Amino acid sequence: MKNILVIGSTGQIGSELTMKLRREIEGSVVVAGYIPGAEPKGILLESGPAEIVDVTNAQQIADVVSRYHIDTIYNLAALLSAVAEAKPLLAWHIQMDGLINILEVARQYNCAVFTPSSIGSFGHNTPHKNTPQDTIQRPQTMYGVTKVATELLSDYYFHKYGVDTRSVRFPGLISNVTLPGGGTTDYAVEIYYAAVKGEDFACPIKPGTYMDMMYMPDALHAAVQIMDADPSRLIHRNSFNIASMSFEPEEIHKEILLFEPEFRMHYIDDPIRQAIAMSWPDNMDDSCAREEWDWCPTYDLHTMSEDMFACLRKRFGKK
Repeated sequence: MKNILVIGSTGQIGSELTMKLRREIEGSVVVAGYIPGAEPKGILLESGPAEIVDVTNAQQIADVVSRYHIDTIYNLAALLSAVAEAKPLLAWHIQMDGLINILEVARQYNCAVFTPSSIGSFGHNTPHKNTPQDTIQRPQTMYGVTKVATELLSDYYFHKYGVDTRSVRFPGLISNVTLPGGGTTDYAVEIYYAAVKGEDFACPIKPGTYMDMMYMPDALHAAVQIMDADPSRLIHRNSFNIASMSFEPEEIHKEILLFEPEFRMHYIDDPIRQAIAMSWPDNMDDSCAREEWDWCPTYDLHTMSEDMFACLRKRFGKK
């Protein structure tokens, strides 16, 4: 039995992770933490407790952790890469000031903490092919800077105070449930929605630009699995490379044509997203995650596409 707080429970990852934890961990209490204006709705609201938890308010975090006897915190509060570039000070406030608050509460109440990192933690000087677990990380975006700092600060709290911090570097995430909100890899989600709706798609990423991607069910499994991993096996903690598939826009376009032969895509110029994409790895080496906690993805591009089309066609009443 676990008592879990998911901060950012109504976001792209949080909305699905909260429900997965409630379904799969028997006897658990999973609190959906949210901020005003992003309240949980439907089954997310009806299936368990929900509380206002703003990461920039340490007392608010502590009150919820104390009231529900929380032992594990999933910290998913963040601005995604493109939005963070437009609002860098806000990104720092949420991602770094918020993280300090969470880690301090975790230290006081003996909580384990998961705060995801990202492929955005790498930069132009990082090896782009088969990116190693331990390598140079010099990002030039605020999103990337906060992710590197998150990794270092989380490790610091583990070594200094014994806080059980763990995390993974998420690739771009593709979901059939929740649309993303301002990330560089968003095109790989939006393209499926356009195809199912019979719309043309304007791709903001240039052909030939490879990025690691992952289907949401695999990402959710990784978030749960890493927190359940035997700590005696963990050489690394913050943060593990995890990988599933890597493709560029033409490849996903060709895959979608297998399901929607009339689908059309063209390219538009988006210098901000393109510059961010070019600074990220083509594909990551996730051998450490496989060796230290048995990470293994389930989906590739084709099996993901099959499931995406089945789910979205059902949602939109398409055959």
